[in-house]
Amino acid sequence: MRVLAAMSGGVDSAVAAARARDAGHDVTGVHLALARNPQTFRTGARGCCTLEDSRDARRAADVIGIPFYVWDMAEEFHESVVDDFVNEYAAGRTPNPCLRCNEKIKFAAVLDRAVALGFDAVVTGHHARLGADGLLRRSVDLPKDQSYVLAVLTRAQLDRAVFPLGDSTKEQVRAEAAARGLAVADKPDSHDICFISDGDTRGFLESRLGSAPGDIVDGRTGEKLGTHNGAYGFTIGQRKGLDLRVPAADGRPRYVLSITPVTNTVTVGPREDLAVDVVTAERPIWPSGESDIADCQVQLRAHGEVVGASVSVADGVVTARLSTPARGVAAGQAIVVYRPDPAGDIVLGSATITAGSRAETHV
Repeated sequence: MRVLAAMSGGVDSAVAAARARDAGHDVTGVHLALARNPQTFRTGARGCCTLEDSRDARRAADVIGIPFYVWDMAEEFHESVVDDFVNEYAAGRTPNPCLRCNEKIKFAAVLDRAVALGFDAVVTGHHARLGADGLLRRSVDLPKDQSYVLAVLTRAQLDRAVFPLGDSTKEQVRAEAAARGLAVADKPDSHDICFISDGDTRGFLESRLGSAPGDIVDGRTGEKLGTHNGAYGFTIGQRKGLDLRVPAADGRPRYVLSITPVTNTVTVGPREDLAVDVVTAERPIWPSGESDIADCQVQLRAHGEVVGASVSVADGVVTARLSTPARGVAAGQAIVVYRPDPAGDIVLGSATITAGSRAETHV
């Protein structure tokens, strides 16, 4: 099989490409140049997409012994991922750019170009598994599992995807990279959002959306507790950075309960007011073919808690009734539905969260 290996310059993608070659595939490596200014997208272990990463990917390809190219996809990345990220926050939602990148770039723009060039599949270093049945499963290394950010892929896209690392732990991948003589064996993983190299999401958003002062109010009394410079700087469940001028009567901390862009208001309250047991979502994708599941598990954010649920779909709206209340459920994040399986939890589907509520108030 002729495959295109997406090589980020990190250890995972390098070992994935090497394993694909060892499996007998005709492998070509490609580095995606996603930054308009590639000098700005790394600070230590933060970020990615720098000239350093491109060079690391090229050196890895040389060691593996495969052809290597760089594809400039900066414009597509900024339009589909960066601009979407800013627009979602401006609308009061909390997006996951890794989901969007997989959906719009790696398994849409890149896969489409690869197929047009005669490749059969795209290989990536994601920690996830594809079973013989073609279904996406969690990695054996649960702390590193990335099936959540791959759950936006369609069955057709999964049919043209190869994930060679799903049966290995990260420690095993690093050890293999060292044994192969790959210089990236000890390279730190990139953290946080790749295009915000300093980790200051609020500062990044303010530089693009400007200052927009508004009120922070108590969710129970409506009392004004403080002000902010932009509702886009907050997310559901946030505790730090509220800068409230009025202390809570009970002395307990407050958390962000909701964000209302129309009035530029951030509503806060006690931790128990975050709890929801009904989650609604839109734009569902069901690569498994199953969409109404009475007994399943759902994950509501990357590396978030997993809870039991009953999921149904009507008129394109997904409703998940949780067996245990969850906190910090934010519109814009994904709900990913899993079915426990002895061979590894199976991804049944995903959708974009629109709201969380309590059962007694859900209509």
